[in-house]
Amino acid sequence: MFERFSRSWSLIKASAGVLAKDKELLLFPLLSSICTLIVAAAFVLPMFGLGALDGLREGGGQGLSLAVYVVAFLFYLVQYFVIFFFNSALVGAAMIRLDGGDPTVRDGLRIAASKALPILGYAAIAATVGMILRAVQERAGWIGRIVAGLLGVAWTVASFLVVPVLVSRDIGPIEAVKESALLLKKTWGENLIGQGGVGLVFGLILFAVVLVGTAAIVGAAMTGSGVLIGLVVAVFVIALLVVGLVQAALSGIYSAALYRYASGEGATEGFDARLLEHAFAVKAK
Repeated sequence: MFERFSRSWSLIKASAGVLAKDKELLLFPLLSSICTLIVAAAFVLPMFGLGALDGLREGGGQGLSLAVYVVAFLFYLVQYFVIFFFNSALVGAAMIRLDGGDPTVRDGLRIAASKALPILGYAAIAATVGMILRAVQERAGWIGRIVAGLLGVAWTVASFLVVPVLVSRDIGPIEAVKESALLLKKTWGENLIGQGGVGLVFGLILFAVVLVGTAAIVGAAMTGSGVLIGLVVAVFVIALLVVGLVQAALSGIYSAALYRYASGEGATEGFDARLLEHAFAVKAK
């Protein structure tokens, strides 16, 4: 257990070392968050205004019109496209750094823009999967929720390297999903240390931030000062935002490094090859 955590922390430090050289990589998850909020508002607010969500609140999804399902699919599609676009920009810029270059935000956006059509195709696939999982979850009770959860985990694992594949190769989204699954199958271990480790460490960091932030807010509330309460809440929200942005950036950097290792592209600047080998140990036959 402690050895796995140690490797996870080492991988995060290696990713952080790359991020320290290119702090502008944080702009990609920030832009992604802003754009996803705008997209959500653009879809959800008009639907509330037209009463299209009343059926979802009252009937648990029963009797919804085809138009609502179409709008829901479009919402998934646009949201996924925005997320994958900026993630591709992040991974593309990280690839340049891992190759020994010095990327800029413009470099990342240029790479993502050049892959817009494959990204859109992958977003359509992800939106379809999301709709199917939601339908299974809503129509099959608690069994459906379990099945949907397992299928969701399987999809997340299989598609972990899709974005680096799309960024690095001129192939379509279906081929990218297949290659992602193949690469992970070749380097599958009993523990996905890289992905799970980042989540574990940042889960602990987030817990600590929430604990300290809650205590600080309670302490500020006891003073009765509205200004102090507002200031503490603002700092707390900013801290949560920073943690989320750093986690997203490090996950993107790690996925880029892992793809380079899994595809046999050679040394990766800032990463010890032994760490990557232990993170995804070769599957025993």
